[in-house]
Formats: sequence, structure tokens, C-alpha cells
Amino acid sequence: MSDAPEQLYAAREPVFPKRVKGPFRSFKWWAMGVLLGIYYLLPWVRWDRGPNLPDQAVLVDMANRRFFFFWIEIWPHEFYFIAGLLIMAGLGLFLFTSAFGRVWCGYACPQTVWTDLYILVERWIEGDRNARLRLHKQKWNLQKIRLRLTKWVAWLLIGLATGGAWVFFFADAPTIAVELVTGTAHPMAYSFVFTLTATTFFFGGIAREQICIYACPWPRIQAAMMDEDTIVVAYRDWRGEPRGKARKGDTTEYGDCVDCMACVNVCPMGIDIRDGQQLECITCALCIDACDDIMKKLGRERGLVDYIALKDEQNERAGNPKTPIIKHMLRPRTLLYTGLWALVGVALTVALFIRPALEVTIRPVRNPTYVTLADGSIRNTYEIGVRNRHGDDRPYYFALSDGTDLKIELEGTDELVVIAEADEEKKVRVYVIAPKGSDMATRDRSDLRIWIKDGVTGDRTFKDTVFNGRGR
Repeated sequence: MSDAPEQLYAAREPVFPKRVKGPFRSFKWWAMGVLLGIYYLLPWVRWDRGPNLPDQAVLVDMANRRFFFFWIEIWPHEFYFIAGLLIMAGLGLFLFTSAFGRVWCGYACPQTVWTDLYILVERWIEGDRNARLRLHKQKWNLQKIRLRLTKWVAWLLIGLATGGAWVFFFADAPTIAVELVTGTAHPMAYSFVFTLTATTFFFGGIAREQICIYACPWPRIQAAMMDEDTIVVAYRDWRGEPRGKARKGDTTEYGDCVDCMACVNVCPMGIDIRDGQQLECITCALCIDACDDIMKKLGRERGLVDYIALKDEQNERAGNPKTPIIKHMLRPRTLLYTGLWALVGVALTVALFIRPALEVTIRPVRNPTYVTLADGSIRNTYEIGVRNRHGDDRPYYFALSDGTDLKIELEGTDELVVIAEADEEKKVRVYVIAPKGSDMATRDRSDLRIWIKDGVTGDRTFKDTVFNGRGR
């Protein structure tokens, strides 16, 4: 009996998925092309916001604390819009997972998209599955070194483009691209490019399916989102078993599965879908394309491997027809997720369109609460911020409500106007003075309304605050 300790971890066996054709593979190609196109090209799209604002359509301007998305501009105090979008993304993930299992993992997850791209490059350079298997087992020689170096260089360039594209979202893309090439960019930019280049190369080229199995928490969380109506990729074992192909003299009644291993050979996770639901399955449906192709060649009904729900198995085993997909989708869980998702989306849309064009903040200065001037009048001090959301510099005028004996002054100027620069918040200190003996000077607290007017559009808004007097 051996005293050697039991090995709890097995070394990775590289997976070399075979190329397959079919509707799901075509959809994955389209999804990969669209998503990569958005990621790589979006920073280069221009959007004219005026002479004083950036013209990049999508820009996270960390220096000025702004987020630009085409015609939408989000300021720091409006971070609730970003929070709302994150909530919508989470609810959308719950919705699609409860309806179709891990479709996010199979079609849109960055790990899946870049791994697909890396496998495509690998196939172009080293050949399809059998050629890559032979090369993997082959001893190192000039041919293997040449192919591997060519592949790694191509992977490295993809990683470099990925890291560079990420940086482009945080600065003007043409400018930072020139700076990166000429060596004049900020060191932080190079560190981001290097980090994302390395992680993209490792995640998409080396680790691949192990990221999904060991690093990603979603496979372990998704079970809470799924039930017997969730549509997942599964094998109809009641139709396919016993698997095998009849030979001369063999009286066994085989099922439709001929054990050709096509479903296994195309799987990017290296699993056998015929073993049932597994944590590793990302629901990419390539095994459906592979199996349907074999069934077509054999003249048998497609769908031996298919998108089905647990309820479908019960119905089909009982001889009943398959439940329409729409009935699986329209159930309390998915309706609840859809309702919540739509509610958050409508709330964000309404909040976006009712944002005031002229936004003002006011903060009374309470140290001291008030000042008694030489003539006996009482002065209160306020710090007012005017946000200019426009692409040009604008004058903003200050005034008090009519019918008051109060006087308003701006620090540093004799005029009641300030110029706010384009897309900036102008802060100004404002003094409100009550004459000696006036009603507001003798009260402890009085309501006060300060008006601000846009000198270009004429839009007006006000802020209510409190005026502190001497008290009787």
C-alpha cells in the first residue's frame, strides 16, 4: 500500500476545441465582432459638444471628474446614474440567467469573447484541432518554435491593443495614442497598458477555461437564479441511450447517439455534455451545432443535444410535446426581474430628462453665524455654486426676492454677476445684509430666497435658505 498523499489537484489538460459550423457558432462570431468593435472603436468616435468641451463621444474624464456619453454628461454628484446602470446590469444578468442559464458566459463575457479571439488566431496559425494536438505532443523543434512564437506575438499584439483601448476611454484617444508611441504618456498610462496586456494574454491564451472554473464566482452563484423552467444546453439521454453504432451481428437497440464525440471535441471547456449539467458548462451551444450536423448526416431528427428545460424532460419522457419556450420565459421569477429592470430604467430616464438646465448649490457660512457691521446692520455670508452645463462661458446674475429691504453683494466685485466657465462649477461668496432695526435684523431666523438667472437663456432658479439675525 502506498503512503503517498492523495493529489487534490490535477494538472491542466489543454483543450483544443474543433471548429464547427452552425447557427450558434455564427451567432457567437457576430457577438464577438460587435463587442470587440465597440470596445476597440468606440473611443475614436467623435461628438461635437462645443469649443470648450471634449469631442470624444465616450470619455471618463477623471481629471475634471466628468463622464461623457454622447449627448449625456454625468457630474460627480450625479453618480446615482452610474449606480442605476449597475443595478440594471445586475438585474439583466439575473433575468437572462433565470431564463436561459449562462448565456452571458457563453456569448458576451469578456473572458469568452477574448478567448474565442485567441483560439481563432491559434487555429489560423497552428491549424484545427488535430493539428494542434499533434503540435502539442510534438517535441520542440524549429517548426514548433516558429509556430509558437508567431502565435504568442499575435496574442501579445491583441493584448497590447486591448490595454491601449482601455486607456483611450480615460483620455483623448488620438492624443494619448501619440503620447504612448512617442514615450511621453504618463507612467500610469503605461502601467495600465502593461497590466491589461499581460492579463489578456494570460486569461485568453494560457488559462482560458480555468478562469471560468476556478476564478469566476458566477458558476457557483447562478444556481440560485435557475429553476426547472430555466432553458439550458442538455443532452436528451432518453433518446440517445444506449449510445453506440450497431455493427453486423449486434442485436442491441441503440439510441440516436453514435458516440462520435463531436460534442466533446468542439467544447471550449473540454467537457462532455452527455454527463449532465456541470459547473464548467458556459451554455455556448457549440455542442448543439456539432450534434445537429451529425444527426443531419445520419438522417435522424435534430435536437439530441438542445436548449431544453428540466420540465421538458419530464414531459417528453411521458410522451407529451415540448413546452414552447415562451411559456418557460413567462413565469413569476422572470416577470419580477423584468419589472424591476424596467422600473429602474424608466426612473433613470425620467431623472435624466428632468435635470435642471441651471443647477445651484448654497451653503450658509456659520462661523460666525452673522456679523454686525459698523452701521449696525447684520450681514450673513453664503457660498453659492453655479454649475454651467453648457459648452460656452456664461454670465449668471444674482438677486433677492422683491419686496425686501435686504441688500445682496458678491465678494470681490461691485456687480451682481459672475462668469462661469464652460462645463465648470463657479463658486462665489455672497453677502446678504439687513439694515439696522429692520425686521429680519431683529429676528433670530428668517426665510430667505436667492434668485440666479442665466444671462444667455434667461432661465431662472432659486435657492431657499435662512437669514440669521441678532434676535430681540
